[in-house]
Amino acid sequence: MAKEFHQAPLPFVGQKRFFLKHFISVLNNNIPDDGAGWTIVDVFGGSGLLAHNAKQCKPAATVIYNDFDGYRERLKHIDDTNRLRQGLSELTANIPRYHRFSDEKKAELINYIRSFDGFIDVHALRTWLMFGARQEKTIKEILENNNMYNCIRRSDYRYPTGYLDNVEVTSQSYESLMPEYFNQPKTLLILDPPYLSTSQGAYNKSEYFGMIKFLKLMQFVRPPFIFFSSTRSELLQYLDYMIEGKLEHYHRFTNYQLINITAHISHKINYEDNMIYKF
Repeated sequence: MAKEFHQAPLPFVGQKRFFLKHFISVLNNNIPDDGAGWTIVDVFGGSGLLAHNAKQCKPAATVIYNDFDGYRERLKHIDDTNRLRQGLSELTANIPRYHRFSDEKKAELINYIRSFDGFIDVHALRTWLMFGARQEKTIKEILENNNMYNCIRRSDYRYPTGYLDNVEVTSQSYESLMPEYFNQPKTLLILDPPYLSTSQGAYNKSEYFGMIKFLKLMQFVRPPFIFFSSTRSELLQYLDYMIEGKLEHYHRFTNYQLINITAHISHKINYEDNMIYKF
């Protein structure tokens, strides 16, 4: 049996690892036995963590991971990522953890990164040189930032053997993916889109999800679904408005269930994350 992963093998913003216990509980309470006859579609697949755990929990179900952010490409280059981490770690060995780099050390690190002869994982690099709330999405943006800090990971990433075994992988927009399963009652939709009304800079497709896209998405949502959101967006308010006003398709969302947890961006910044579901 493949190893169970309780967090994404490589850094990914919004990977939902703190919801895994609740996510698995909802699956077990609503999909019987090993999931035979069911299909589970991770529509906004992100790091694949939810798809991986769905397959581990319901091994007989068909689990589809929509790798819209190119996470598998990052996994292919873990060796390069580790090699870059090792080089940066050696250059900063005498600098205390979380301290800001001097201008001289920053210039040295920038030169090393620019001369690196392999794949550079932008998401990993950002976590090594900046604090969690930062969302620069290109190497250029990271290197041009005024301040860099020693947040460099202390150990190599391990290649996730078996991580996506027996999971079907696709890469397409939700607008083409979701209609394929709309009329299949034993297909669970897992929905973790970029949060509406929040910064989406950490996502590869950050320009593609706004109000119109959100409204189009809601046309395709029907039970059974598990939908992740946040108090930083307005999904709950939108659902309540839809139900109270009995707007078109409101019945799909009546009596939805809600689980919420407190998420932390940093030791000073936190917000409430939501998992909304209906079977």
